[in-house]
Amino acid sequence: MRIVFAGTPDLAVPSLRALSRAGHEIAAVVTRPDARSGRGKQLVSSPVARAAEEMGIAVLKPEHPRDPGFADQLARLSPRACAVVAYGGLLPQSLLDLVPDGWINLHFSLLPAWRGAAPVQRALMAGDTQTGVTTFRIVKKLDAGPLYRSVRVPIGPDETAGELLDRLSVIGADVLVETFADITAGLEPVEQDDDGVSIAAKVSVDDARIDWRQPAARIVNLVRGTNPAPGAWSVLSGRHFKVLRVAPAGDTGAGTALLPGELRATNKHLWVGCGDGAVELIQVRDFGKKSMSGADWARGARPTPGIRFEAADHE
Repeated sequence: MRIVFAGTPDLAVPSLRALSRAGHEIAAVVTRPDARSGRGKQLVSSPVARAAEEMGIAVLKPEHPRDPGFADQLARLSPRACAVVAYGGLLPQSLLDLVPDGWINLHFSLLPAWRGAAPVQRALMAGDTQTGVTTFRIVKKLDAGPLYRSVRVPIGPDETAGELLDRLSVIGADVLVETFADITAGLEPVEQDDDGVSIAAKVSVDDARIDWRQPAARIVNLVRGTNPAPGAWSVLSGRHFKVLRVAPAGDTGAGTALLPGELRATNKHLWVGCGDGAVELIQVRDFGKKSMSGADWARGARPTPGIRFEAADHE
């Protein structure tokens, strides 16, 4: 089948490669414009653009999908269908109508759960123990189009959003190939059920601030769901302090008499009080420093007894 592929980050690359290996004709790749990155703020093309160039596929980088010139380019390419994996731009109805078999999206949740920009992050933050991948035909309403395929995937107890997304991107690539086989065979998608809809809004930096008054389980879920971006954080002695991995203290007694946000360090552990005991800081990054274990940070910083992270509602 003649396909145009739309995607931007690393997690979209497995799908691009899988569709090509399956024998589909990739007429072009659509991706977000080059972005400035690194200390020198050099313009860098997206991972999907780089992969396409390696594969000898033409790359289109419209500033916005609504650009009239882009619609003309797409019409000239005459794809039978378009595959979409984390492209990062909203498609107008005029573009949806240009493609006979539609724009087919790979989404990283079991729709209708977690429609929106951050399904994996929100699932982890909510404490979900399973998720999945779903393919569907894009319609104007957000992630509400008819469904082709879905695969259920268990979430590991310590898995972060980044780790889970990497795993789902590989599973999803196979599901997307199977979906295009369904479309080629003339199979029609099934309308979504609106029961069980939940919304996965983009996770902001403010969303990722830790409220140490919360229970340990909720703090663990927040840290997992915001790793690697935007990263859970708190404020210590006026400095921005990233918390990358944590674990509940359990029955160790480490949190005995610790106030929410209060630190306690030993030679091998760094604990913080929370709403129902304590959590251990496994991996942290203090402002201006590299990532390190909580215990290593404490040995270098030597936090004074009784020192506390600032409250989340601190002005």
